[in-house]
Amino acid sequence: MQQVSQFAERLVNRAAFEYTIIALILGNGVLLGLGTFPPLEQQYGDLLHLGNQIVLAVFIIEALMKMIAVAPRVDMYFRDGWNVFDFLVIVFSLVPATGEFAMIARMARLLRVLRLISAIRELRLIVAALVRSIPSVGHVMLLMSILVYIYAIIGYQLFHEHDPTHWRNLGTSVLTLFNIITLEGWTVILDNAMQLHTWAWLYFVSYVIIGTFVVINLFIAIIINNLDEAKTERLRELEPPVSREELLRELRSTQDALRRLEHRLEDSGTSGADGQDEKGNDGQ
Repeated sequence: MQQVSQFAERLVNRAAFEYTIIALILGNGVLLGLGTFPPLEQQYGDLLHLGNQIVLAVFIIEALMKMIAVAPRVDMYFRDGWNVFDFLVIVFSLVPATGEFAMIARMARLLRVLRLISAIRELRLIVAALVRSIPSVGHVMLLMSILVYIYAIIGYQLFHEHDPTHWRNLGTSVLTLFNIITLEGWTVILDNAMQLHTWAWLYFVSYVIIGTFVVINLFIAIIINNLDEAKTERLRELEPPVSREELLRELRSTQDALRRLEHRLEDSGTSGADGQDEKGNDGQ
């Protein structure tokens, strides 16, 4: 059993095995895309279904090999969040594609394409950085919500009578401000407001500067910072573990240093005693 486990571990850690899984995920994505064309679905539907089943079978074999690689501690497999994600994709893919479960089965097929994230380490790094950014991004979103709420009330008070389409109530004003954040068509709203107040540009320009250039850049800065931290942690994980020989070498060097320090202490103690004896003799 140990030999089988070691063989499975060597297999799943090979680059060729990783590239094969990535190729299968890409191929499965192509099959799903081809299935959206009715003529191809009618003519090659059975082949497309067979291809999907083959990919699913390979994914099942991959999961089993990873479990065997950590046997008998199978729980180690589920301690990795990406392994749990891959396992759930397989479970949902086994749902029968008939009746009330048909929609779930179709969505599970799409989840297989998401497996590309778990298969490519660089993508996993980006996702890890995004997850790490959630707490800080939440604070920025809270700041943005306060900003939008204040500007929505101001915009309603100023423009709701002149331009009810965009400022009819608080909810409409909030949607208008979110549209302005995207910088898509906001000049039309500005032109309508300028017909009422010539100084309305101050309201819109200040909101665009604060809401778009400042807050959005905060989002980017937070994500980049967490991406750098995730890269640093990844580099630490890739550092080779300290071997037994290196530990013994460091231990011997430490012992030698302690011996030298002990000899110095003894020598200094002896020199001090001799000096005291000489002073005593001179006094006599």
